[in-house]
Amino acid sequence: MSRTLSAAIIQQAWSGDAASMFAATQAAIRAAAAQGARLVLLQELHRGPYFCQVQDPQLHDLAEPIPGPSTTALGALAAELGVVIVASLFEARGPGISANTAAVLDADGRLAGIYRKMHIPQDPGFEEKFYFTPGDLGFQPIDTAVGRLGVLVCWDQWYPEAARLMALAGAEILCYPTAIGWNPDDDADEKARQLEAWVTVQRGHAVANGLSVLVANRVGHEADPSARSPGIAFWGNSFACGPQGEFLARADQQGETTLMVTLDLSRNAEVRRIWPFFRDRRIDAYGDLLQRWQGGRLLKRTP
Repeated sequence: MSRTLSAAIIQQAWSGDAASMFAATQAAIRAAAAQGARLVLLQELHRGPYFCQVQDPQLHDLAEPIPGPSTTALGALAAELGVVIVASLFEARGPGISANTAAVLDADGRLAGIYRKMHIPQDPGFEEKFYFTPGDLGFQPIDTAVGRLGVLVCWDQWYPEAARLMALAGAEILCYPTAIGWNPDDDADEKARQLEAWVTVQRGHAVANGLSVLVANRVGHEADPSARSPGIAFWGNSFACGPQGEFLARADQQGETTLMVTLDLSRNAEVRRIWPFFRDRRIDAYGDLLQRWQGGRLLKRTP
């Protein structure tokens, strides 16, 4: 029996003002619900700019508690519209302890659960280790009115282990709020390689785990507040793909948009029957995955 779900992926550019940004996000959620969406995915740190380009202790003031103002407002909107909202927030946990956290508001308005970003990058222009304590909740899906969501955040998208553990715990959809872009000084070939690697690895998670993947990315140029770099050109390209990696919808890199997509969740089981990757996993031979590195050591042969 077919089980379908209408989902919306909202791709936005920073407006320059927190109040107008949040108003635009809420308007986009309303528009998506009017088109039939029952699940709405927002981009990473959707309430403001991508502030992690610089290290500034004062920017910790942007963090808020969960539950807090954003989850209260979005929970009320979710209940009014009967939709599930995945919202990425800068969570204040305690003095000097903050997290990059995705909150899931269920269709009745309650906070269904949270996921704290597990993999924290530290690169020029992406100074996230300065702001975010690594997640401590593991890879646990969140049950909602529309199904069991495996919510991961941005840098998590490069790690097949994260996607696999979510799938093993029963996730039906992988949801990635994301903020990734180019250094404007990179040449066209390098930009193309980076973008296609990002798309390919996430489509691979769909294929390897037999489930759909939703990705919401920022778009537009955001200046470096320190003026020491050319800033980041967020590359958009938000997309949805099915359990064989097939594109269901894909945005461009030019502007704001809402992708509307229909997911057939019943295909997860169908695909896993013809490609039974879970059945054939050699869990007896994967112990070395718990090691940081195996370079230079002669590994014991496994029969």
